[in-house]
Amino acid sequence: MTSAAPEEGYERGLGSRQVQMIAIGGAIGVGLFMGAGANIAKAGPSIILMYALAGVVIFFIMRALGELLLYRPVSGSFAEYAREFLGPFFGFVTGWTYWLMWVVTGMAELTAAAIYINYWFPSIPQWVSALVFLVVLFGVNLISVKIFGEVEFWFSMVKVTAIIGMIVIGLGVLTLGFSDAGDTAATSNLWSHGGFFPNGIGDSLMTLQGVMFAYLAVELVGVTAGESEDPEKTLPKAINTLPWRIIIFYVGALVVLLAVVKWTEFSAGESPFVHAFSKIGIPFAAGIVNFVVLTAALSSCNSGMYSTGRMLRGLAANSEAPKIFGMLNARKTPAVGITVSVALMGIGVILNYVVPEKAFEYVTSVATAAGIWAWAMILVSHIKYRKAVTSGRLPASSFPAPGGAVFSWVALIFLIGVTGLIAYDKDARVCLYVGAVWAVLLVVGWFLLKSRGGAQPGARDAQAEPEYARK
Repeated sequence: MTSAAPEEGYERGLGSRQVQMIAIGGAIGVGLFMGAGANIAKAGPSIILMYALAGVVIFFIMRALGELLLYRPVSGSFAEYAREFLGPFFGFVTGWTYWLMWVVTGMAELTAAAIYINYWFPSIPQWVSALVFLVVLFGVNLISVKIFGEVEFWFSMVKVTAIIGMIVIGLGVLTLGFSDAGDTAATSNLWSHGGFFPNGIGDSLMTLQGVMFAYLAVELVGVTAGESEDPEKTLPKAINTLPWRIIIFYVGALVVLLAVVKWTEFSAGESPFVHAFSKIGIPFAAGIVNFVVLTAALSSCNSGMYSTGRMLRGLAANSEAPKIFGMLNARKTPAVGITVSVALMGIGVILNYVVPEKAFEYVTSVATAAGIWAWAMILVSHIKYRKAVTSGRLPASSFPAPGGAVFSWVALIFLIGVTGLIAYDKDARVCLYVGAVWAVLLVVGWFLLKSRGGAQPGARDAQAEPEYARK
């Protein structure tokens, strides 16, 4: 095995095709396929506006990340930029928090995938399905980044095909009026049943926390930076196509969905896509969507394994995690970090015996809070970077964000507002309690690290130190 700085030693095995599809797949997940039902029930047609509003903010975040990536493309980017522009402590916190996000998400997705398998094979114990998926995806991530990219490409292809198929069929129902749904399908369904904000603007805003969960993983493009074949070309293209992905896969899909079936027919606990396909009369609709949602869960877990290994390697390179996590195997993958992370995800297999119904909701709220922290660190790092560029301390990026730091401030204020909404919601605020405990653990860990001489500003090799940090 070999060890190096976080941006060194990796195989640049992700081609443009794979990076593009990873970016698309990151914007389509269980949060849309399953979570949209509860959000529609709360907000009615105005949920379209909430997804669009959140999508604009996500684009601001991704353009800020893109500018940083083209300034210095490194794997594990969020923690690296937080470390460079905010200090070692924030790099430590961001790296470990993003790692936690994917570990707990992996547990939830394994459990969800096992439940989806039970739809077809109820006799198979859930823990068996979860264990099989865990082992298979572990092998995929351990072999090589090329295999990971190829698997993620096809996972994303299934999700994209499903969404496009639903939109095409929905437009056919609206324009041609075929199927049972054709008698009631109309664009007027978007405002005829209590108005566009049937439950008031307040209830619509309360859905933003669930909406933001649906966008988790779009930032995964940043983690692939150290292993992209040509980051100067592939990363800007992946980020610049994000608005189209949001317009088509979120806004477009929801507009068609709510025009074909009135919003009052949707409810929490049921995929709105399953309901709509059943209403239209598509044969085996529930089975088709169940397969798609299973794919989304496995895709998320696959991405989680990929991310955790890279984050742990970045932490180890900065003396913020055991050095063994910094090792690469012969295939240039951070095998030890992936193995430890997968072992912890394996707790999800055990939880299949005891997990209550609320567990998935609680885990996803924790993941959302961790994701908001990562996004916030991207924005604050970008603001600091722009200040350094303006003062002449750092060179300008070849992919500048529109509006400079202004839109980063707007997005940061938005994230603070979403955090306030989470605190107001009695069911979601459990993630803030978990966050408080996690913060205490991180602070204690940090001081223990410092007492042993680790995580010092000069811990890395001087040649690997960014120019900004040396000034």
